[in-house]
This record gives sequence, C-alpha cells and structure tokens, in this order.
Amino acid sequence: MRSVAPLALLAVAVSSVSAADEPAKPTFTPTAIKAPFLEQFTDDWSERWTPSEATKKTAVGGETWSYVGKWEVEEPLEPVIIDDKGLVAKTKAAHHAISAPFKKPIAFDDQPLVVQYEVKYQKGGNCGGGYVKLLEDGFQTAGKEFDDKTPWTIMFGPDLTCPGTKIHFIFRHKNPVTGEFEEKHLKLPPKPVFGKLTNLYTLHLFPNNTYDVRFNGESYNLGNLLEDFTPPVNPPKEIDDPEDKKPEDWVDAKRIPDPDAKKPDDWDEDAPYEIPDEDAVKPEGWLDDEPEYIPDPDAEKPEEWDDEEDGEWIAPTVRNPKCDEAPGCGEWKRPYKANPAYKGKWYAPMIDNPAYKGEWAPRKIPNPEYFEDLNPVKSLVPIGGVGIELWTMTEDILFDNIYIGHSIEDAEALAQETYFVKKPLEEALEKAANKVDDEDEEEQVASFKEDPIEFIRNKVFKFVALARIDPVLAFKTHPETGAALALSVVTLFGMLGVLFGFVGAQQKPITKSAKKTDAPSPDDKKTETAPVAPAGGAKEETPLKKRK
Repeated sequence: MRSVAPLALLAVAVSSVSAADEPAKPTFTPTAIKAPFLEQFTDDWSERWTPSEATKKTAVGGETWSYVGKWEVEEPLEPVIIDDKGLVAKTKAAHHAISAPFKKPIAFDDQPLVVQYEVKYQKGGNCGGGYVKLLEDGFQTAGKEFDDKTPWTIMFGPDLTCPGTKIHFIFRHKNPVTGEFEEKHLKLPPKPVFGKLTNLYTLHLFPNNTYDVRFNGESYNLGNLLEDFTPPVNPPKEIDDPEDKKPEDWVDAKRIPDPDAKKPDDWDEDAPYEIPDEDAVKPEGWLDDEPEYIPDPDAEKPEEWDDEEDGEWIAPTVRNPKCDEAPGCGEWKRPYKANPAYKGKWYAPMIDNPAYKGEWAPRKIPNPEYFEDLNPVKSLVPIGGVGIELWTMTEDILFDNIYIGHSIEDAEALAQETYFVKKPLEEALEKAANKVDDEDEEEQVASFKEDPIEFIRNKVFKFVALARIDPVLAFKTHPETGAALALSVVTLFGMLGVLFGFVGAQQKPITKSAKKTDAPSPDDKKTETAPVAPAGGAKEETPLKKRK
C-alpha cells in the first residue's frame, strides 16, 4: 500500500494557502439611513415587534387554530455577512403573525410610497408566503391581537402558490357610496423564480396613481392603479337591469338545420367503415398448421404442484419460434380496408334561421353604486404599521432590511449596503456547492480499499475548493474531511515540535506504548532496552513491546 503521509501534508499546505487567500467576510454594520420605518433586526428588535397571540374561532365559537408559528431573529443558515441577522418564520405547516407599529402614521399625500425588503427561502419553497401587510392606522395598540381580519391598506411581496411563484400587489379601496372596502388585485403579477438565495422586493407607488413593482433592483411591472387592477377602481356607469327577463318567444338560435333538406335515396347509413380486402393474397410460406403460441418446452411442473388440489398443470405459453421465421402462422384472415361506400349518419345542412332576433341581453340601467375616483392613491387609508401574517408549509423563511418611507434614493442606497453585498457572495457560495455536488454525481471515485490515495485526494480537494468560499459550510457538508485535515495540522506541528526540541525538551524518555489486548501476542515476549537516562539519573531496564 502506498503511503498517504505525503498527501496529507500536501492537503494541509493547500488548506493553509486557501485560508490565507480567502477574502474576509464583511461584518454587519447598522445603516445610517433614516426612514419613517427601517428595520434591520438589531438586538433591540423585540422592542418594536410583537408576535400575535390571536386565536381563530368558527362561527359558533369553536376554536380552530392559533398563530403558533415561532419567530426567531438569527443569522441565515449559510451566512455571508458576519453578525447579519433577520426575522425567521421557523415553523413548518403553521400560522405565523407578527407586527410592528410606526412612530407616526404614513399618509398617501404628495410623496411616493416606497416599500422594500428582503426575503430568503432558505430551504427552498413548498407553499409559503413572504408578503407583508401595511396595516391601517389605528391598529398600533392591538399587536397581540393582529390576525387575518386586521384591516390593511396594501399587501405586497412574494408568495409560493403551490405550484408557481407570484409577487402580490393588492390594495383595499373604499367605495365612497356604500362605505365598503374592496380588494383590488394586480391583473398580471410578476412571476419570477425565487430560488434559495436572498431576493429583494420593491414597490414604488406615486401620487399620480402609477406604480412600479421591482425584483432584485429591476422593474418587472409598470402601470396605473386605474387600469391594471381587478375589479377596477371605478364601477361601470350602467349595469344590467336585474328585473329584465328574456321573453319566452325570443329566438336566439342563429342557424338551424334546413327543414326542406331530404336524405338522398342512395345514402346508406348502415354501410360499415371498413370491409375485407378482396384483393389481398395470403403470403407465400404462411404456416397454416403452426399455432402462434406453444407451451414453453423448458417449463417444468413444480414439485409442490398437487393435481388434486391445484388442478391439471398447464405449461405457460411462449411465441412459436417457427412463426418468427415465416411471414406468419395460424389461420390466415383477409385484412380490412376502408369502405369506399361508407358515408356515415346523414345530417341536414345548416341554414340561417329566418326567425333569429339576435343575442338577448337585459336592458341597461344607471348603476346606483356608481362613483368616479380619478385619484385612488389619495383615497387610501393611512398606514400605521407593518405586519407579516401567513400560513406556510416552508420553514425558515427569512425577512430582513425592511424599508418603508418616501425616498427612492434612500431605499436604493440601503439595497447597495445590504442586498447587493450579499448577492455576489451567495451566488459564489451556491456555485461552489453546486460544483461539488456535480462532481460527486459525475465522478466515479474508487473506494478507500481500492485506491486510498485517490480516495483521500478527491475528498481533500473538494473540501478545499468549498473552503475557499466558506470554511463553515465546508465543515458542515464535509465534516469527516475537515476533522481529518484539522488533525493533520495538529500532528504536523507536533512532529515539528519534537524535531526542534520545542516539545518535551525536559520530559522523561518516551517509551513505546504497549498494545492493549486481552491476551499476550508473540511480540509481547520480545523486549528492548530503554534509552539511557540523563546525567544524574538511574539507568533502568524497561520491557517494551514492539508495534506491529
């Protein structure tokens, strides 16, 4: 067997170079940017956020479910910025709800509204929301009671819709005639791929009723509140008269079968679709007396077969090999062909209906609930806080760097400090991990027993490649390799210490340790003389056991 010691030392050297070449991870620093609401989930986050303790009940008062989903502020599972933490929905298949009030309500006046935040589906997606609700002003004292019935003005953000993805943009608009609110949904919401990396979601809403939905800094949907939402903001001026009914004698059939048409005398509806081909001739060499299937000549009746209990044993059949050598075998039957006389069932041709009056529609009447709001942004209820209320089948959804304010420039500056720092680091980490996975699938590596040198080399260099990007992830995905390399480093420095006198310079002579066995081996009978003690010490004989 070849020695693996040189390879282990090489691995240590390469690992040391990788650690030296690895760029230092950035460290999280709270932003200096100010906004009506800006959250980076620093250590005092719990002073602002309140998990919901609400309970849903049925119409008759029976308890159905509560917001039992757990919230934690912690680092991502694969951090790329030191000490950077986010709010994590921890529980799978559970209802989550948490909210935070604003110091001052935000009104929709002459400034744009900017909503921006990050979401990371750390374990991929399987039915999980990532949207936020901008709650109506007035909810601020009801944090523990926050639930799906709490009034909100805007809902925005990603949703895994089982299957598929969507970025919601919904607003609640008040009908000035009835006083009722109605949800207005974006007709064509963006549907980008979310993946497992951090994504940035941004909404710009302007005083002139235009909006811009952005994903990772790029515009995905530009439009107008008066044109792109369903149901529309403004109802129609006229509606169908609910009292108007279609007359009984109204004819709305545009075409009818020709009542004067007659089936031709020579039309045979019973003629078959196919008939035997009288011109067909049996192929030469056809084996009439050979069956297509014969009993399997190699089959044998099982020894445990009992004719009285199981009946007469019959061998399974197989295709007759003689049939494969001939055009065919068995009884020859004339093939079928299309029947030229076939016409099928006769139907009268269609003609225009002379009694046709057109498509009936109820008459129109003025809509009693009609109104015209040409500036719906100004009609939106001011917002007093932000809430996250969702049900998810995906755990460990991370929220971070929430900006709600009026400055597009400040929101973009925050993204440059946070998202655009994470993005290249996360992409590099994912690329390295995928490369390792691809190599694991594509390469057929010999086992340790077959080729120990190749086995160790493959493991070491995969670990080193990933450690260049993220040493922590390398130890997580390849713990055995990491532990072995760490042990090699310790062993190397121990050997150097012995060689140069740094370790054990004043210690007593080191004796070879005995093998720990239950019974003495032939080697136990052989002894060697211990080294001479230092000056002033007594010379003594010590029995030693040789290592195998």
